[in-house]
Amino acid sequence: MRALAWHGRHDVRMDTVPDPEIINPRDCIIKVTATAICGSDLHLYDGFIPTMQSGDILGHEFMGEVVETGAKSTLKKGQKVVVPFTIACGSCYHCGKHQYSACDNGLPADNQDIAQTLYGQPMSGLFGYSHMTGGYAGGQAEYVRVPFSDFGPIVIPEGIDDEKVLFLSDILPTGWQAAEYAEIEPGDTVAVWGCGPVGLFAVQSAFLMGAERVIAIDHFPHRLELAKKFGAETINFEDSSVYDALMEMTGGIGPDAVIDSVGLEAHGFFVDNVIDQIKKSTFLGTDRIHSIRQAIYACRKGGRVSMPAVYGGFVDKFPLGAFMEKGLTLKTGQTHVQHYLPGLLAAILEEKVDTTFLISHRLGLEDAPKGYKMFHDNQNEVTKVVLKPGQTI
Repeated sequence: MRALAWHGRHDVRMDTVPDPEIINPRDCIIKVTATAICGSDLHLYDGFIPTMQSGDILGHEFMGEVVETGAKSTLKKGQKVVVPFTIACGSCYHCGKHQYSACDNGLPADNQDIAQTLYGQPMSGLFGYSHMTGGYAGGQAEYVRVPFSDFGPIVIPEGIDDEKVLFLSDILPTGWQAAEYAEIEPGDTVAVWGCGPVGLFAVQSAFLMGAERVIAIDHFPHRLELAKKFGAETINFEDSSVYDALMEMTGGIGPDAVIDSVGLEAHGFFVDNVIDQIKKSTFLGTDRIHSIRQAIYACRKGGRVSMPAVYGGFVDKFPLGAFMEKGLTLKTGQTHVQHYLPGLLAAILEEKVDTTFLISHRLGLEDAPKGYKMFHDNQNEVTKVVLKPGQTI
């Protein structure tokens, strides 16, 4: 089959690789009908995430048609399914608490030592996202093996266009969880750093959860315009001091809740960001954390910090004093996708949630390397790239 493989920093290629096979009775094989490039895929593209190996198949946002099932799979051939990017068994201690991204069995035993060393405990497995998260082949391919297919994938009703439901795989539930973790109350003012896909879904979700005001922060004009379409007020950090603007907009109190949707590759010519960049290039640090620093300083006393953004390693100059003295609460983590799928699918079918507004580019799978470069180099116009295997677009 054909698949997009990682071969190094800024080097992704379409390769011919062996077709996936059933390994465990709970497995299924799907024929991919739609897959997308995620902002966190760019962290792999830029070489920030460790334990990638040449030839690893990328992609964790995908859906498709079931073509083969293991003996214990509950799926049937011909069904259309969306697959969560987090791989969870559904029956371990953490799955019993609906903490699916902390599943004890999603990560193969022979890969757990890596995450155990780096993070203290292994997380769940993820599709197409390094050997630290299981070394699973991803979904930017013609076919994918899906473990625990009796628990994870959600069956899509017939006649529903792929583009309406594709983002159930990751970014829609991630944006929803981000807003939920902000513990939004009616009348709240919520500030969202980053108007990429997750940030935009967080904006939409915050309003649905009862926020009175949402303030979106970015520097790409087109993304800020998309946030405005949902009713958000906006701050372009290249034109204004974000802290000063937020204080003025909230009467000096600060937002009730803040959401960091930027993560470890924060942009902007700021002193702390420049220092982080130097430390990264000299192997004295790994992540650029300007956005979460700024969010903590701006959040009101007693407020809530939600951090759906991806961070990978070690940082310094974290404002722990401000965090403690202001009495803030932080919630973060990979998304418990399976927990949110039924409700969000219903919201899409009832047209309460809009998803397709995000798609800016559609390409055939063979053009995936072009899609990565486009997304990486031009994030103003390129908000989301959807890849269609077997199609020339």
